[in-house]
Amino acid sequence: MHKKAFGKTDGQEVDLYTLTNNSGVEVAITNFGATVVSLKVPDRQGKFADVVLGYDDLDGYVTDKAHFGATVGRYANRIAHGKFVLNGTTYPLAKNNGENHLHGGIRGFDKVLWTAKDVSTPAAAALQLNYLSKDGEEGYPGNLSAQVTYTLANNNELRIDYAATTDKDTIVNLTNHSYFNLAGQGQGDILQHQLRLDASRFTPVDATLIPAGEIRSVKGTPFDFTHSTAIGSRIGQDDEQLKLGQGYDHNFVLDDDIRGKPVLAAEVYEPTSGRTMEVWTTEPGIQFYTGNFLDGTAHGKAGRTYPRRSGFCLETQHFPDSPNKPKFPSTILKPGTRFKSTTIYKFSAR
Repeated sequence: MHKKAFGKTDGQEVDLYTLTNNSGVEVAITNFGATVVSLKVPDRQGKFADVVLGYDDLDGYVTDKAHFGATVGRYANRIAHGKFVLNGTTYPLAKNNGENHLHGGIRGFDKVLWTAKDVSTPAAAALQLNYLSKDGEEGYPGNLSAQVTYTLANNNELRIDYAATTDKDTIVNLTNHSYFNLAGQGQGDILQHQLRLDASRFTPVDATLIPAGEIRSVKGTPFDFTHSTAIGSRIGQDDEQLKLGQGYDHNFVLDDDIRGKPVLAAEVYEPTSGRTMEVWTTEPGIQFYTGNFLDGTAHGKAGRTYPRRSGFCLETQHFPDSPNKPKFPSTILKPGTRFKSTTIYKFSAR
């Protein structure tokens, strides 16, 4: 593992850690936001390209609003009206997405400095990052000790293991917010990427992108990715849910639900390069987002800009607004128990 200085924020040194496997695949991670900064994988000709959107320097991440590559928490995705009730107590949260709370608030896990530790083994390079989110931070109850471990295996798997404990009942939902373009970052839109999701249901949203509470079949809708389909093939259809999201920005309910064991949730294929990415997870849901709110103003890596739909996200997660939706899988974490979650991004080419 290689470590170098990445800049300073609030007077504190920030580092960039590069993990490499024996195939030459390389992932760079900063302890600011436990963020994936770059991920270089080969195409069918063996040519490497960086397949995640992001910035060349720390300043970009400090001011970033798109959560490029970041670890998102304490609660990933949206919570309606910026509040939730737990054990009879109402906890107000920042309304940083219209009337709603998004991705942990104004200073979520993506905007704090994590403590990094090299936990590599002879078999794989690995970086462990730890952060203590104090009781009341961004409105959440309980001192939450959070841990994210990135492991780059020699079979071109990037594994992310999340863990958390608390000293008071709280809610937790952690994800990684990388935007992918398997043709290479800055190489146009992602509409020709072919996506398959192991999800026959999704959670429709209201006008503020909060799930209405219904779990709906994808059959006969533009949300049916149960067979490999180009992302852009139906994105412009006259569909109420697509209009509300300005494209795809929805939680899909995964069919396989084997708690504790990662299952194949998604597969993406980019036909020009041949790059393929599989997503495996222990989570019950996955947010498919097509970069609808990217606007080209961000100064990305290597002088690239990121216009609308130049990257997609597959954010493994519990469902949005679960604390206010009793029928959704619970996100409550209690003292004496441990939150654990695993997501694997596996790369190949064909």
